[in-house]
Amino acid sequence: MRLYLDTANTQDWVQLLPLGVFYGITTNPLLAQRAGLDYARSDWRGLLAHAKALGAKELHLQAFGDPSTYVKWAREIYGIAHQEEITAVIKIPLVRPAIAQVPDLKALGGKILMTACYDAVQCLTAIALEADYLAPYLGRMQAKGIDALAHLNAMNMISRGSGCEVLAASIKSLEMLRQIAQAGTPCATLSPDLARALFDNSNSTEAHHAFEAACQSKK
Repeated sequence: MRLYLDTANTQDWVQLLPLGVFYGITTNPLLAQRAGLDYARSDWRGLLAHAKALGAKELHLQAFGDPSTYVKWAREIYGIAHQEEITAVIKIPLVRPAIAQVPDLKALGGKILMTACYDAVQCLTAIALEADYLAPYLGRMQAKGIDALAHLNAMNMISRGSGCEVLAASIKSLEMLRQIAQAGTPCATLSPDLARALFDNSNSTEAHHAFEAACQSKK
């Protein structure tokens, strides 16, 4: 499973990307708002260059505003990413006005992710559009009373061999992450808090301290 870091906060990028665990970064306007940032006025070149310097292979950026402007914006992002030698993935919500832009976006030759997925049947749309990724919002699905894991299992089966990879998002716990991985999901994106929880296992810390204490006792 490829892991991504889900945040617009570049301080989290600096702290977590150098660990070498995350393949890339995913972000969107809501995450930017939570970080106190104005997404629409982002320094796209600066963000792409920063992500590249920290070791990210992909930066996923969500299209915004009037869907008729998506293609022009995506062309700019893909161009900058090519210059900075990092892959940009453009995120498109699974709503009709945005979906209508995807054929022209795909014609640009860059990668596309269909986001805000709440039902396995939406996987068919992503595959038909030849999207590279599909992002189901698992935690939000559960909050709405949807059987998120059942839909995830269906998405994994439907998309297998299609070229469209499921990138699980809105993961609320390590237990959910374990279930997602066990289901054979190819990709997942983690909040910084969940990432830190993944790295901070008290039993592992206890064992590490015991190893170090054993070394000290020989001196």
